Order: sequence, then C-alpha cells, then structure tokens
Amino acid sequence: MRKLMVTTFVSLDGVMQGPGGADEDRDGGFEHGGWSVPHFGADLIERMTTVVRRADALLLGRRTYDIFAATWPLAEADDPIGSKMNGVRKYVASRTLDTVSWQNSTLLTGDVAEAVRALKQDSGASGGGEIQVHGSGDLIQTLIELDLVDEFHVVVFPVLVGSGKRLFGRGTVPAGLKLLDTARSDSGVVISTYARAGELGYGAMGPETGNW
Repeated sequence: MRKLMVTTFVSLDGVMQGPGGADEDRDGGFEHGGWSVPHFGADLIERMTTVVRRADALLLGRRTYDIFAATWPLAEADDPIGSKMNGVRKYVASRTLDTVSWQNSTLLTGDVAEAVRALKQDSGASGGGEIQVHGSGDLIQTLIELDLVDEFHVVVFPVLVGSGKRLFGRGTVPAGLKLLDTARSDSGVVISTYARAGELGYGAMGPETGNW
C-alpha cells in the first residue's frame, strides 16, 4: 500500500487559504493571500525541497493544479523543486476539468474515493513511493473525511489570519496521531510530521485520577 501524505502551509490559527499570493484563492472574499511569503528563507526552502523530492506522485485538486500548471513549467531545468514537479506523475481530482495538459498529468474519473484507493494500492513501476497532496484545500477535506490520509506534514507559520479555509474542517474524522518529526526554521516556522496512530483515545484528568 502506497502512503498518502498531505503537506500543508497553515497559520497558527489553522488557516490554509491563499498562503502563496494575493490572488491565489479569494473564495469568500479572502483578503490575506500571501501570508506565508515573508517567513520563507533558505532553510525552509531546503527542507521543502527535501520533502517534495520524496514524491513518487502528486494528487492535486483543480485549483492547485491550475496554479501549478501555470507556474512550474516556467522553472529553470536545474530548479530542484520545479524539475520534480514537472517530471513526477500527477493525478488531478476535478469535476469541472475535461482535460489536463501539464506533462505527466492524468485526470481522475469516477468516484474520488475509489480512484484514490486504487492509486494507493497500485505500486507502479517505481515500487510504490509516496503520493503527496499539496495545497488542494477542498480535496484535502474529502480525503480527511474518507480517512485516506496516512501522514500530515504540517508547516505552521507564526501568524494569525483569523478567517479562511482551515486544514481540519467539519468533516474531520476523530483519530490518534503520532509525531514522527519536528523542526523549526530560522523565521519561526514549525514543521511537524504526524502519522496515523489508531483510534482517538480518551481519559480523565485531575488529582483524584493520578493524571495531574
């Protein structure tokens, strides 16, 4: 079974909408696009490069596909992220697109849950590397609700955005998580990776329980 990993830029208050530019996603009148950009430095770019280069395939929603397909083909051939984005196999989940033209892209058809489960079960010629989801806020909500995400790579920026689309929305399935790795950038960005770890646990806290 291939691992499906969601990697997401979020504010400290959980907003993932429009981190990369003013016009990236204005749904709902969102006016804070580009909130992550001032916190990017060489160390954070290097870490994100390492993550992206692990990808054996990308799974993208329509909006993120449109943004990536318009920008990454413009990258220089020696750009480590751009070369990976352009060369890796890409699967696009969309109800509105009829075709996809970015190289190595395939439009998923039919039920998204069945399509993603099939991708996870198909080891392919590479032997079954990591499937990564970047951006794709609406698609991520569907994947979370269907319990199809194996790991969350959460990049938390030291800002409060207030309103906007959030990583964990109303369809989130209760679950336990295990912290696999955490790091801090020079600008105060905290990067953590969590894996699924069974069901959500419960207990009681207080001096009478010994859990205090």
